[in-house]
Amino acid sequence: MKINQTINKTPYFQVLSDAQCEQIYYAALDVIENTGGRFFDYEAIKLFKESDAVVTDNNLVRIPASMVEQALQSHPSKITLTGRNEKNVIKLEPNVTNFGTGSDQPFACDPKTGERRPSTWQDVANASKFVDYLSNYDFLMSHAIARDVKNPKTYDRHQFMAMIENCTKPLVITAMSGDGLYDQWQMACAIRGNDKEFRLRPLFAIYIEPSSPLKHTKEAVEKLLISADKGIPAIYTPCPSAGATSPATIPAMLVQSLAETLQASVLSYLRKPGMPLIMGGVVTVLDMLTSCYSYGAPELSLASAAYTDVSKWLGLPMFSTGGCTDAKILDEQAAAEATTSLFYAYLSGANLIHDVGYLDSGLTASLESLVMCEEIIGMIRQMGKGICTEDDHLAWQVIDEVGPAGEYLTHDHTFEHWRDWFVPKLQDRADYDTWVIEGQKSMNDRVREETERILAEYQAEPLDEKIREQLVEIVKDAEKRNEE
Repeated sequence: MKINQTINKTPYFQVLSDAQCEQIYYAALDVIENTGGRFFDYEAIKLFKESDAVVTDNNLVRIPASMVEQALQSHPSKITLTGRNEKNVIKLEPNVTNFGTGSDQPFACDPKTGERRPSTWQDVANASKFVDYLSNYDFLMSHAIARDVKNPKTYDRHQFMAMIENCTKPLVITAMSGDGLYDQWQMACAIRGNDKEFRLRPLFAIYIEPSSPLKHTKEAVEKLLISADKGIPAIYTPCPSAGATSPATIPAMLVQSLAETLQASVLSYLRKPGMPLIMGGVVTVLDMLTSCYSYGAPELSLASAAYTDVSKWLGLPMFSTGGCTDAKILDEQAAAEATTSLFYAYLSGANLIHDVGYLDSGLTASLESLVMCEEIIGMIRQMGKGICTEDDHLAWQVIDEVGPAGEYLTHDHTFEHWRDWFVPKLQDRADYDTWVIEGQKSMNDRVREETERILAEYQAEPLDEKIREQLVEIVKDAEKRNEE
């Protein structure tokens, strides 16, 4: 055995140095202290006025750096999410990556016709089944909006039902308002047994989005304060568009995004210290030729990886972006953009890599994209295993045993190690003649067939009927409260 070795067990990737992360952090503190942010919620303003923060112009809040650093120390550095089936656990720790869908697309690719149409409750249910079945997905977001429910004000509760009935993995949810989050928290507590069990083993994290630049809406603040009260892991995710709602450079976009998240950190601390906080950000550019908020831009992958460096420097989990595209259909552009963003997000060590399956700049949900990206994620995870250089892998004794002009196909060493290789399910590795005999199928053909098979055959582990009845009653009560 050799001593004093440096060994890369996995690939190493970093965009920003520690010194650059520090620069971005201190610039964000300057913004927080000098520029401030606007909070459109009475309770938030009351909490800030009772603290050392400065409130002017009714709702403009400037916060001393000391308050930011005190708040940061209160957030746990490790968060665990547990699914309905408690074997499904994901840990948000440094450089532990998990993949999942995105949420709330208003349109979907119809799985039968391929046509783009308004999304429905069934689209949410279908995506939930796919995430439950496909092994490379670790958590679920709704992937679509249940636009066909009777009362649009309660669609988030119906989405929760579709997700929880059809998927046993951890969830990341969205909510219309604080009221919607509270109802979904009650539903999760019914599944866990009580609120203390939820706090120990949260079933979901809540996605909360401010309005860049430096604006925190009433709805976002309500959800943040409930999360602080109940110990709900909260993903505070600015979605700036460089050149439109943030400055046009990546570092400046990250400074502004971080300032918005740190402002939320302080508010949650003032309400109740210790809320599990997850940094996030769909940090990308505005395409100046099309006015598109680009989900396929290389700048998104680069900025997201850099922001992950900042999150690790701060000791906070990271919600990043991958597996998405600006393409309108599942074509070569979609594959290229999804692969690039997934690979960069994985190498960066982000904890929750979301938006897998997004087409059309985040507007359209695609089950076929989920199936295609399942294979891509598998390849990426295989590369992420790195290369072992221990003696059994160097195999110099095997080379000596086989010798010149020998063969390894029948050797025990091959039998022991080939199972470690990636085995594709959708990609074709046959010779040309076999490919012709088997129908000359393209990748799209195989993706379509697998999508149809999962839709027809797979059912998730059923939800306990007594618990289901409790959840239905919570949804019915929400509908009564929100009758127009």
